[in-house]
Amino acid sequence: MKPGYVYILASRRNGTLYVGVTGDLERRISEHQSGIIQGFTKQYGVKYLVYCEEFPTIDQAIAREKAIKKWRRVWKLDLIESNNLNWLDLMTGVPLSRE
Repeated sequence: MKPGYVYILASRRNGTLYVGVTGDLERRISEHQSGIIQGFTKQYGVKYLVYCEEFPTIDQAIAREKAIKKWRRVWKLDLIESNNLNWLDLMTGVPLSRE
């Protein structure tokens, strides 16, 4: 069985956030970063991976994504900072700018 991933993208440190789910994390992040995904992330420049969780199944990942999407923004920020205090882009290891 294939794992599932919940991820959070940011436009910058403490910027616009996007919560998503996928079965292929590298492919999905690449799609966001290249801008081939039309919609919210492209419109707002939300393309830096700042948080990720892996689950044994995609169904578990979907359930977690739905829960996180209902959270208040401050809870999402706390979740990110509990695992990524310096707001690094987890794909490159580069810190996100504040601007």
